[in-house]
Amino acid sequence: MQDYAELSVLLVDPNPGMRASLRNMLNQSGITRIDDAVSSGTAIRQLGKKNYDLVLCEYDLGSGSSDNGQDGQQLLEDLRHHKLIGPWTIFIMLTSEGVYGKVVSAAELLPSDYILKPFTVEVLLQRIAKAVGRRTAFLPIYEKITQGDMRGAIAASTAAEANHPRHATDFARLRAELHFAEGQLAEAELAYHTILAGRPIGWAHLGLARCQFAGQRYDDALLTLDKLLSQNPKYMAAYDLLARTHEAMGQAVQAKKVLEDAVAISPHMVSRLRHLGTVAYETGDIGMAEKAFKQVVAKAKYSEFRDPEDHVNLVRTLVKKGDASQASGVIRDLERSLRGNANTEVCRAISAALLLDLTGNDTAAATELSNAVAAVTQAKGLSSPLKLNLVQSCLKHKLDKDAAGVVIDMMNDSESGLSMEQAVGVFEQAGRHDLARGIGEQITHQVEELLESAAGHLEQGDHRAAVSSLNMALRKSPGNLAVLYATTSAMLRQLDELGWEAPLAEQAGHLLQRLGRIDSGNPDYDTLVQQYSATQRKYGISTTA
Repeated sequence: MQDYAELSVLLVDPNPGMRASLRNMLNQSGITRIDDAVSSGTAIRQLGKKNYDLVLCEYDLGSGSSDNGQDGQQLLEDLRHHKLIGPWTIFIMLTSEGVYGKVVSAAELLPSDYILKPFTVEVLLQRIAKAVGRRTAFLPIYEKITQGDMRGAIAASTAAEANHPRHATDFARLRAELHFAEGQLAEAELAYHTILAGRPIGWAHLGLARCQFAGQRYDDALLTLDKLLSQNPKYMAAYDLLARTHEAMGQAVQAKKVLEDAVAISPHMVSRLRHLGTVAYETGDIGMAEKAFKQVVAKAKYSEFRDPEDHVNLVRTLVKKGDASQASGVIRDLERSLRGNANTEVCRAISAALLLDLTGNDTAAATELSNAVAAVTQAKGLSSPLKLNLVQSCLKHKLDKDAAGVVIDMMNDSESGLSMEQAVGVFEQAGRHDLARGIGEQITHQVEELLESAAGHLEQGDHRAAVSSLNMALRKSPGNLAVLYATTSAMLRQLDELGWEAPLAEQAGHLLQRLGRIDSGNPDYDTLVQQYSATQRKYGISTTA
């Protein structure tokens, strides 16, 4: 019998008798490093503090009651989405045969394995051995990914496939996903076509469609997704991409229909319900938006990652409907159940302003909007759409300084993704050309200062500081060709003089791809490409991996 004594295990089950039984089974194989969790919440808190090799999770975490919290599938989705477990963590779901038949075909994210109850200690250990064997084969690749060395991960995958041929398809899938993640769409698409030439696998069709979507070949993506869903009508991730494709083509009504169909099949995915609510609101289907956002608030109630923005979405929908009473109740629930942090205060103030607007109290609404702006500076992780809606509300109430302040903060936040062009567009759309011009001039001045700072750092030989300044300038003005060239050049100079760093090299490669798409005829572009290749050769980096 293989020795698993070093494995650390988290048991997630509300039933103390089942936890005791599982612990006894594991002890029989020498596994003693075992912790317990009685709910999704306690499991998340445990995993936030400690890494585990194996998670054994009961699907029905609510003791048979759908109103008693998350199920195991929803927990898995939370853990993966918030990166509380890595790709090397083994997650095995324990469930009954009846539940398995309903869940597995529509599951959003699959666990490492399912074990159907009742089961013997031999079955449990056999499944653990299988999962551990697979993890061992993939661990060198996961380590490369964690280090940011995607090129090395791709090479390691090819080498590992030769040693573990039974996992050949899984290695091919991972390589395709790595190519896609690196923006190497042609390589990823070729990999998916090669897989599909062997047999029609659902995830390969989906991967191909993602490549087509990323390349803005929306008609091709539609054909690929339609084919996939005709073969597997419960492949839920395909519905999400199909909806996004319709949106990208300006077909919001079709996107809403796709999401409605998906929710009818798999009604528990909070992110999809949120998407449906947003699309329904934008298309004027307030009834559907209300229904979707109410479900989001209700289902997220048992998640450790509740988002107060969901309450804002629901309040906005109810205000649009003219239902002040229900909107007021949602605000009270927000104040009561999510108190005590800056994000909640922002969302409470925005919601209150929406309700006050509905009742005609403009002065009080403006006060709440100012409260929201003040709290935004302390908040973390608020979405850009929420902040832009706040800006628009401030402009409506002539709170010009508040509106400009939020936009400038977004411009200085690398996570917001707001460019100078988008920032100016917010004010142009509101008819405030004066503010648009002022914001544009302010951002241009900031970019010039960053370029001057970078030049100074380069003169002093401080390549890292120069690249940092240029990256900030590029985030503020991604369409500025001069900044794009300067940033790429500084990165390549750092790589050449300070040594090869995979993450920086990958970033420089992405910038070269952008330059190739928009300015390939420029001799300066050719010079940078040659410099990149020369640096690769200098450090013995394969250009064919």
